[in-house]
Amino acid sequence: MYFKHLVVLSFVFAAYQIVQITSRVELTNLKCIPLDKSFADFEYCRIKAVNRSYKYLALKVNLFKVPVTNVSINVSVLKRLNGYKPFLYNITFDACKFMSSKNTNPLIKYFYSFISEHSNMNHSCPYSHDLIVDKVSIEFLNHQLTEVLPVPEGDYAFYTSWYAYGKNRADVRIYATIT
Repeated sequence: MYFKHLVVLSFVFAAYQIVQITSRVELTNLKCIPLDKSFADFEYCRIKAVNRSYKYLALKVNLFKVPVTNVSINVSVLKRLNGYKPFLYNITFDACKFMSSKNTNPLIKYFYSFISEHSNMNHSCPYSHDLIVDKVSIEFLNHQLTEVLPVPEGDYAFYTSWYAYGKNRADVRIYATIT
């Protein structure tokens, strides 16, 4: 009797190990589009593969008209279904107001958590220096998108439009696949 239970328990454990699924995030493309080069331009914008297991995202924006005291950001998430279609979120917010009190909106706080530890944009306005997002690793994004707030499998686009003084100055588009 004990042996039968042990065999069944072993079979269930082995089946669980085979069926257990872990999600993975893979960055497929990154596009940084300066819309007003007299205001700001990208020094670099890349997905860097250090080796087979370590990849990261990095970008640097050179600001030419500083200090910047009025910033708004539009964040939209799109999913590929016969082209990229809106998926759940499309939000515009005052970045200066958010940075002075980060607890105002949990959704914006979640999106900000993607870059907060990897950026020099961690203070309130004014911004009188170049903006850097450095070495946001795939493992970090994987944790945010599959454990903190799980996202269904699929191909996604994460569009951000950066406005200063009411004018769109730059767009950053991140494309990823979650499997």
